[in-house]
Amino acid sequence: MSENRPTVHPGSDVPVTDESSSGKRRKRDLFRIAGMPYLYYGALFITFLVAALADNLPDSMLVGFGVTVVLGGALMAIGEAIPKVRDYGLPTLLCTFVPAILIYAGVMPSSIPPVVSNFLAGYGFIDFFVVAVIAGSVLGMPRTLLLKAGPRFLIPLLGCIVITFVIIGGISTVLGFGFIKGILFVAGPVMAGGLGIGAVPMSQMYAAQTGTEASVFMADLMAALVIGNIFCIIFAGLLNGLGRSGKQWFVGFNGDGELMRIEGKKNELTMPEKKGSASFQSLGIGVAIAAGLFILGTLLGAIMPFLHPYAWTIIAAAVIKIFGLFPRELEESSTEWGELMTSYFLPALLVAVSITYIDINEVVGAISDPIFMGLTVLTVISSGLVSGVLGWLLKFNFVEATVTPGLVMADTGGSGDVAVLSAADRIHLMPFAALSTRLGGTVNLFIVSLLVPFLTM
Repeated sequence: MSENRPTVHPGSDVPVTDESSSGKRRKRDLFRIAGMPYLYYGALFITFLVAALADNLPDSMLVGFGVTVVLGGALMAIGEAIPKVRDYGLPTLLCTFVPAILIYAGVMPSSIPPVVSNFLAGYGFIDFFVVAVIAGSVLGMPRTLLLKAGPRFLIPLLGCIVITFVIIGGISTVLGFGFIKGILFVAGPVMAGGLGIGAVPMSQMYAAQTGTEASVFMADLMAALVIGNIFCIIFAGLLNGLGRSGKQWFVGFNGDGELMRIEGKKNELTMPEKKGSASFQSLGIGVAIAAGLFILGTLLGAIMPFLHPYAWTIIAAAVIKIFGLFPRELEESSTEWGELMTSYFLPALLVAVSITYIDINEVVGAISDPIFMGLTVLTVISSGLVSGVLGWLLKFNFVEATVTPGLVMADTGGSGDVAVLSAADRIHLMPFAALSTRLGGTVNLFIVSLLVPFLTM
């Protein structure tokens, strides 16, 4: 496995292979925002701002895309421009909370929230994004990874999810928080491997089950997600510090970046490189496949309503992948469409969610709850330790297995993976982090969907 694994950053279609390349990219991107030269971006930003201040923003999907991409691009650029802190998830945090803070402070033009909210929920940008990620993640997984080499890595990956759910549910019961509530509102969103396949679809499922609005649940889910990500980064740094001491606390404690203690078959665990570009036809095919899978999931959900349509969509994609029902070109089209969404439109989703669902008062209330905070931190610790122990038993090195899939499963996915692996000084393990986020996130969402009916009991 190459240690210079390309990473595609949000808003950029240029793979980054090493630190020097990363520095050059960031220097170049100081003059580009949301992929555009900054002068042209500025003109676009001013156009939207004037229209918003004049209360003349058309309520349409096109404008919803425009507003969220422009605002998300600015916040990502600000986060990326701040040295050191940018590597710890600052761009994501800014996109997630600054729009909500602007609303809370009364600074955001009043015409923006209705347009963005309708874009996110009314025009279905949530489904648009989440289904693209599901289809791309499942169909983009190498089949040999799932059928041959996968089981060795899947045991700590799936084990850390299931065992952490049981542990947090049990502790929640003892503390009076409730077994199901502890899983659905703490362990579930923290272990989701990201926002797009975590807090957003979970809030939709909870709302459908209870007959309320998704915004009722979003603050708690987002608080758990963000707090968990922060502690993942801290623990990754501590593990790196222990590893740098040079002391092997036990056999297989620290692999100095090597994931496994055995030779051979490592290439079978390598994720395919992300492409820097895709054809128009390929992206169009990806849209059609994602839509078809979601329609199939919705039909199955209507026939068998004990699972959410998202869960049936995951199952349908998994069956197609396992049995090889799609030719490679269709799988690649689905993957490229999903990667477009996660690489360029993730800031837009974060901004839309912040404007529509995040209430700063509710977030402060969630953070100030010691039980909630404690359960969130325990979720991160459990995920890391369980993964480390299971991985060690399967000939993985403990520190590396603790970082991925353990801590990687409890971060915010994407930028969270980068931050955690950077803090652990193991950025070359990004392929395994991508596996954890993609597959683990879908499994986590599937398990949560099974538990949602118990929310109202």
